[in-house]
Amino acid sequence: MNVLHINQSDINGGAAIAGYRLHKGLLAQGIDSRLLVEAASTSSERIATTRNHRNGIENLIFRLTGRLSLRYINLISTFDIPQHVFYKDADILNFHNLHGGYFNYLAIPTLTQKKPAVFTLHDMWSFTGHCAYSYDCDRWKIGCGKCPYLDTYPSVRRDNTHWEWKLKNWVYSGSNLTIVTLSKWLTEQAKQSMLKCFPIHHIPNGIDTEAYQPLDPQQCRFLLGIPADKKVLMFGAATLTDTRKGGDLLVKALSSFPESLKAETVLLTFGNGGEAISESVGMQTLNLGYVSSDRLKSIAYSAVDLFLFPTRADNLPLVLQESMACGTPMVSFKVGGVPDMVRPDITGYLATPGDAEDFCNGIVQLLEDKSVREKMSQHCREIALKEYPLELQAQRYIELYNHALSK
Repeated sequence: MNVLHINQSDINGGAAIAGYRLHKGLLAQGIDSRLLVEAASTSSERIATTRNHRNGIENLIFRLTGRLSLRYINLISTFDIPQHVFYKDADILNFHNLHGGYFNYLAIPTLTQKKPAVFTLHDMWSFTGHCAYSYDCDRWKIGCGKCPYLDTYPSVRRDNTHWEWKLKNWVYSGSNLTIVTLSKWLTEQAKQSMLKCFPIHHIPNGIDTEAYQPLDPQQCRFLLGIPADKKVLMFGAATLTDTRKGGDLLVKALSSFPESLKAETVLLTFGNGGEAISESVGMQTLNLGYVSSDRLKSIAYSAVDLFLFPTRADNLPLVLQESMACGTPMVSFKVGGVPDMVRPDITGYLATPGDAEDFCNGIVQLLEDKSVREKMSQHCREIALKEYPLELQAQRYIELYNHALSK
């Protein structure tokens, strides 16, 4: 079986990393897997890039579609993908993150006319009028329009969300797709959306539980230059200043920390923008910057007492999965797919969405009870090994690919 993954990147961003891990998991199972992406940071004969700049005709079309805030439909070069050797050799396609300015979703019927496709949903974009996360808006159920969040990524200037919704719905009416959702939350969302006409399967992301595993905390702290007697918290995301990731809520929560606890606590961050967080929290901090190394991330997770994730909206965050695999309890908000991994009294503390005070209470409660953290640490590792091994994810996808091909 030859599988072609179409994604925005190979390893830059959560959806990219998730797709790349699946690609590696399939290769380990003997499946011929390849990636076609807009931008690649790794070098492999199994990874190819699409042209990432618009040609003259696409620029002319964009003058109209851009004014109308209809995203990506000017990219007519997407219709050239069937000429690519990776596409020709593929038995089945696997779409991942299709937004970002490199792919025209109007081409999906053409691409799936002769080859079935699995569409892995990393967010809500596939069934909304423009946004990746709709927060408290559910107008995507009835056709969008009157959008309350035009600035939400990917942002638009004019509210033509009803027309984009209708275009997507029309596209799917002529497509051969099987839908994969990563979290229980997104599974229920998809079943209420325009995608309900397709088979919908819940398959969580997998993780390499050997690359991410508990390491000796004191050795890890020594390697990172963290005093052994300190309590250590960590916040990580690709961009820490992204409003959706809730850095401002973290600052607000930590501002309520008891001064005595602040004095004996270190905040470790990884991701772009850690300096802005450091200047605001009023405690000792250590910024690792953007980290791509699995080994360094595993060291960081193992060095800390708690992983903090104050997200406002998320599907199945990779950082929580990585934290679990390293046996690190978590504090987060009860939003999206977060409860799949942050399970109250088992793997961490779930705060009321957006409630910084409750978030702070969760941190303090777990920091002051080492025995509870140790039990949670064991549960984290056990659940990661049972529910999220990369091998299990790959096997589930192979079964799905075979089923789609048999039809």
